[in-house]
Amino acid sequence: MIDLGTVLETARRARGLTQAELAELTDTTQPSIQRYENNLREPDSQVLLRIADALGVTPSFLQHASRPQGAMAVEAHMRRRSTAPAALWRRLEAELNMTRWHIARLYEEISLAATLSVPQFDPEEYLPESAARMVRTQWRLPMGPVRNLTSWMESAGILVLEYDFGSPKVDGLSQWAGDHPIIVLNAQVPTDRKRLTLAHELGHIVLHADYAGDDMEDQANAFAAEFLMPADVIKSQLKNLKVGQVIDLKRAWGVSMAALVERAYGLNQMTKDQRTSFYKMLSARGWRMFEPASDELPREVPQLALRIGSEMLAAGLSREDVAHMLGFANESGNYIVPTGRPKLRAV
Repeated sequence: MIDLGTVLETARRARGLTQAELAELTDTTQPSIQRYENNLREPDSQVLLRIADALGVTPSFLQHASRPQGAMAVEAHMRRRSTAPAALWRRLEAELNMTRWHIARLYEEISLAATLSVPQFDPEEYLPESAARMVRTQWRLPMGPVRNLTSWMESAGILVLEYDFGSPKVDGLSQWAGDHPIIVLNAQVPTDRKRLTLAHELGHIVLHADYAGDDMEDQANAFAAEFLMPADVIKSQLKNLKVGQVIDLKRAWGVSMAALVERAYGLNQMTKDQRTSFYKMLSARGWRMFEPASDELPREVPQLALRIGSEMLAAGLSREDVAHMLGFANESGNYIVPTGRPKLRAV
């Protein structure tokens, strides 16, 4: 347990509210909210109830949340995706912490039995590509493209959720919730980008639980490339690439044309000049932003969160019971029970 003020600030940021807006919703004042968040004063039970209602959670949730954590490699993400403002990252990180807190309450009530495990590798001892190959081996993935990536990750106890980030400039974030990781994805992005984001965040989970360095993003990218496009299998397919071939490979491997170009370049199957020329061609056709064949890829549709909710309902709990268990003020905010139109939902 940590100080209430930190939890209040995190929950407020996650809702996208200013102190003044929260004050208006709770019939109090902005200076009072500021004092609450700075732990200079503690709200009484009635004020806390109004604040909790405005934030969509229960008072107990606010009083018993754990310490907020940074999303994995969030600072490295921010440096790489410099077009996304810091305020957006802070809101998304707050939302990720709220998700982790809700899921932590769920894991207090249920035991998640995963058939696979998420191995950990020290990037100072293992190359990202080696780690990716070992994960594929441990999970016994078939050779070639990874079909239904989310299903494999769920089998390892990774909870995948998505919602509208309100901006296309951030693809996803991840954290650990107890013994199990959580990945949240931007619902706005196409399937090929979601798959690359899933593999990228898996790289962070596998490599960076206890590691921090300036090369974290490059390591996660290298992991994702090898995990989704193993060099031994795809290398021969990347020689002398033409546009039609790249589109066919996109359909086969479930990754973007840009990812295939980068893989070809990284495996020395394309020169720097050829790479530049290819990107110019994509730009001329308007394909840098909207690639062809993206809507032809099988969607990634995980089932873990909704399956947990369905099993809890089958055990006799009501939707209100489950929502209260997770710390939601009402069932409309709950993304575990398959009902209504929650903001946060399974991919």
